[in-house]
Amino acid sequence: MTEMVKIELPDGSVKEMKSGATPYDVAAEIGPGLAKAAIAARVDGELRDLKRPFEGDASLALVTKRDEAEALELVRHDFAHVLAEAVQNLYPGTQITFGPATDDGFYYDFAPAPGRGMFTEEDLPAIEEEMRRIIKADKPLVREVWDREKVRQFFIDQGEAFKAEWVMELPENEPITMYKTGTGEADWIDLCRGPHLPSTGYLDPKAFKLTRVSGAYWRGDQSNPMLSRIYGTAWLDKKQLAAHLNRLEEAAKRDHRKLAQEMDLFHLQEEAHGSVFWHPQGYKVWRELEAYMRRAIDAGGYSEIKTPQLMDVKQWTQSGHWGKYAENMFAVPDIVPDVESEEEAAAPKVAEDADWMAIKPMNCPAHVLVFKQGITSYRELPIRLYENGCCHRNEPHGALHGLMRVRQFTQDDAHIFCTEDQVVEEIQKFCRLADRIYKDFGYSYAVKLATRPDRRFGSDEMWEKAEQEMRDAVAAAGMANDDYGWEELPGEGAFYAPKLEWHLTDAIGRTWQVGTIQSDRVLPERLDATYVGEDGEKHRPVMLHRAIFGSYERFIGMLIEHYAGKMPLWLAPTQVVVATIVSDADDFAKQATDRLKAAGLRVETDLRNEKINYKVREHSLAKVPIIAVVGKREAEEGKVALRRLGSRDQEIVSLDEFVAAAKAEATPPDLR
Repeated sequence: MTEMVKIELPDGSVKEMKSGATPYDVAAEIGPGLAKAAIAARVDGELRDLKRPFEGDASLALVTKRDEAEALELVRHDFAHVLAEAVQNLYPGTQITFGPATDDGFYYDFAPAPGRGMFTEEDLPAIEEEMRRIIKADKPLVREVWDREKVRQFFIDQGEAFKAEWVMELPENEPITMYKTGTGEADWIDLCRGPHLPSTGYLDPKAFKLTRVSGAYWRGDQSNPMLSRIYGTAWLDKKQLAAHLNRLEEAAKRDHRKLAQEMDLFHLQEEAHGSVFWHPQGYKVWRELEAYMRRAIDAGGYSEIKTPQLMDVKQWTQSGHWGKYAENMFAVPDIVPDVESEEEAAAPKVAEDADWMAIKPMNCPAHVLVFKQGITSYRELPIRLYENGCCHRNEPHGALHGLMRVRQFTQDDAHIFCTEDQVVEEIQKFCRLADRIYKDFGYSYAVKLATRPDRRFGSDEMWEKAEQEMRDAVAAAGMANDDYGWEELPGEGAFYAPKLEWHLTDAIGRTWQVGTIQSDRVLPERLDATYVGEDGEKHRPVMLHRAIFGSYERFIGMLIEHYAGKMPLWLAPTQVVVATIVSDADDFAKQATDRLKAAGLRVETDLRNEKINYKVREHSLAKVPIIAVVGKREAEEGKVALRRLGSRDQEIVSLDEFVAAAKAEATPPDLR
C-alpha cells in the first residue's frame, strides 16, 4: 500500500499526496496555471524549494511573484548564485566566498585568480552576458545534502580555501546543503542554505544590471585578504528594473551633497570627520526649521532646556548606556594635561586612576537629572522637556555619508514624564503632532511598532503593557490601519523600550525612518526618578522618548533631496533676488529690496554689470525660488518681472502686488 502524506492548504482544505511528493506536485494538481506561477513554498512556515519533497504531513502555502517581498528575496539570491557561476566560467581560478541578497539587489565577493588582479567595472559587461547565457540555459537548481567533511574536501579539491575554511565553522549537527546548476557531475555547485527557484530560467534576463565593484575584506577583517565585491541590482521584470534605474538617476540628481555645493549650504572636511561646517545659506534653513519646531513644541506644552555635553562615565554606567553603547561613545579623561613642551602637548599622559567623562550620544539621562531636581507632584505631570540637543556618536569613517550619517548631530529631542494613566493620551497627542508636521513638509508616511528585542532590560509584563499602550494610542489617533501603513516589527525595539517609528516617503518613492516615540519604564528605575502620587507615596514616572525631525542634519539632507533643492519659499535660504538689466534700474532695485526685507523676506540684490541671462542662470543654479528682474521700463512703471525657479514663463506685476503675494507665500505653513 502506497504511503500518503496530508498537506493542509491556506483555505483549510487537505490534499493527500503520495510520499515523496513536492509542493510543485500539489500546485500541478490544483491547476496548470498555479504550477506555472509558483516559484517556492512555505512548508510549516519555512520557505523552501518548490521541488523539495515533503518529509511528512505539513501545512503548505505556495509562493508566487505576487508575493513580491519573498519573490524578490528569492530572485536576488538566485542572481547572486548565477553571478558567481558566470565569474568562475569566465575567469578560471577565481575563488568564491559569499553572495547575499540586498535591499535592491545582490553582491558576491571573489578572490581573483593569482596574477589576475582585482575585478573592475570594465569586466561587468562580459559577466552580464555570461549571466544571461546561464539564465537562458534554464538549468534546474538542485538541492543536495552533504556531510561536512565531504563539503570541506570538495572545496579543498577545487582550490576553494575560503569555502573550505567556512564550512568547518558550521555546527556539526547542522545539515549542509549544496546547490547545483544542472544535474551532471561537472555542473557548477555552491554551498548555500537556499532556498532557490526551480531553475535559472525562472529569472528574467532583462531584469538585472551589475552596477559597481569595490574592495571588501574576507569576513570584514582588515587583517584578512582583500576580495573583489561585485554589486548588482535585480528585480522581477525589466519594467521594475527600469523604474529602479530611473529612481537611481533621479536620486543622483537630487544628491544633497552635490546640491549643497551649488547652493553653498555646508561642507565637510577631514579635520572634523562626520561634523558639518554650516555656511550662512545652510544655517538659514536650519534656523527656519528650529523656529518652526519651537513654535510646535511651545504650542504642545513643552519646556525647552539645555543640558551638558560632557557627563561622568558613572552616570552612563548607571543608565545602562555604557554597557550597551560604549563602543559608539567618545570618552575623554577628566584631567588637565601636564605638559611642559609643544611635543608633550601633542600626546598628554593619562593617569591610570583618572576619572573618565563621556560626550553624550543622547540626551535621555541628562533630562532625567533635570526632572529629579526638587520634589515633583502628580499634579505637575505630564512634564514635557524639550532640547535641541547636540550629540556625538563614534560612527566608523567608512559609514559616514554627507548629512545622512554624521558623528555630531542635533536632535529635536524631548522626554515626557507622565503617570501610567497618561501614557496613551500623550502618545496619541504625539501621533497627531507628528502627522501635522510631516504633512507641512509634503511627506506621506507609515507608522510601525517595533517590539521587544531578544536582549533587553525589563520584565515581559512591562514590555507587554508598553507595547499595548502604543497599539491603543495609534488606534485612538485613527492610524492603526492600511492608510497609515500600520504594521508591527517584531524584535526591532530598543533595549529599554518598544517604539513607534514614522517611515516617511519622499518625492521619488524612497522611505526614511525618521520620527520615533518610545515608552520607557527602565531608565526612570535605573536613575531613580520619582514623583509623589495622590497617596503621598513615591512612584516611578513613565518616560516617553520622542523626536520628529530625528536630527536636524539628516532631516535637512532629506529635505534637500525631497525638494531637489527647490525649497518652498518659506524655507529657502534666499527667497528673492532682485536683479537689474541696466544700471538705470539700480535705485528701483534697491527700493524693491528694502520693501521686501521690511516685509520679512530674505532678499539679495544683484546689480552687477552682467547680462541678465547670466544672472538668471547663476541664481537658478543656486535654487533661488524667485528672481525679480527690473529694467528701465519696470523701474519707470514701478513693476517687476518675475521668473520662478523651474519655469520659463515671466510674470510682470506691480511692486506692491509682488510684496504682498511674496509675504503671504513666505509665511511658514503653521502660521497661515
